[in-house]
Amino acid sequence: MRKSTIIIALAIVVAGAFSIEAFAAKKKEKAQKKAEKTVVTLSTQSDTLSYVAGMTMSQGLVPYLQQSMGVDTAYMAQFIEGFEAAVKQDNNPEFKAYMAGLEIAKQMKERMLPGMERELKDSPDTLMRELAFRGFTDALQGDTTYYNIDDASLLFKDLMSEAQEAKTEKLYGANRRAGEEFLAANAKKDSVVTTESGLQYKVIAEGKGEKPQSTDRVKVNYEGRLVDGTVFDSSKKHGDKPIEFRADQVIKGWTEALTLMPVGSKWELYIPYDLAYGDRDSGKIKPYSALIFTVELVEIVKK
Repeated sequence: MRKSTIIIALAIVVAGAFSIEAFAAKKKEKAQKKAEKTVVTLSTQSDTLSYVAGMTMSQGLVPYLQQSMGVDTAYMAQFIEGFEAAVKQDNNPEFKAYMAGLEIAKQMKERMLPGMERELKDSPDTLMRELAFRGFTDALQGDTTYYNIDDASLLFKDLMSEAQEAKTEKLYGANRRAGEEFLAANAKKDSVVTTESGLQYKVIAEGKGEKPQSTDRVKVNYEGRLVDGTVFDSSKKHGDKPIEFRADQVIKGWTEALTLMPVGSKWELYIPYDLAYGDRDSGKIKPYSALIFTVELVEIVKK
């Protein structure tokens, strides 16, 4: 090896050594500065009030940071560094914008996107977070490579609606079809009357009293069943006396039937899901359930 080459190699090694040493020294100096704390002087009562106010505000913060914000308290020095930076940069518009970005990202990640993911559960679609983030920032930057904001909003609404329909069919389609098949077969029976709305009923006993108006309060005995025969409710579960309510404060199928029944009647009602609880989940009554009720109209409650 030439002498000049050896000299160059040695120079590189020495320079590297000095660079590493300088970096280590700078890091040590930074750590020392962090360790040094300005001495606080509490000269007046206002000074003391302000200082203890700050201390009091820290009460309960550590559990909150751990439980609500997911902060590892092994990094409290970094938390304090961020806190102090935010205090110093309070009037800096660039820093405010940066902090707002952090806060909105947190809301998206912890609330908005998980909510959409829950809605899409059991549907054919999946929310891809990275693409959602990209769509968000592209919209803010006016990037219309694929969609403008109005078209994107309309398309999102349509796609979510399709996903919900597919989810509903997957979860409750069999239940809806079972009700529709039951009602179709039931309508063919001679004893069953079908009204224009789709309500079906069979007269077990015909009363001789007056018929209620929809705004009348009535007393009834009843039993409710699913189309598979499962009893989900009855007036007996609520005591020995008939149940009292206003005729228009129950499901649509009941309101219609009650206004057709003379007092003293006992009917069996066969109610399509759209005249019952629709797409709502009501305990034992799953969405899109057709229902069967045996109803006895005991009395119209007079004022």
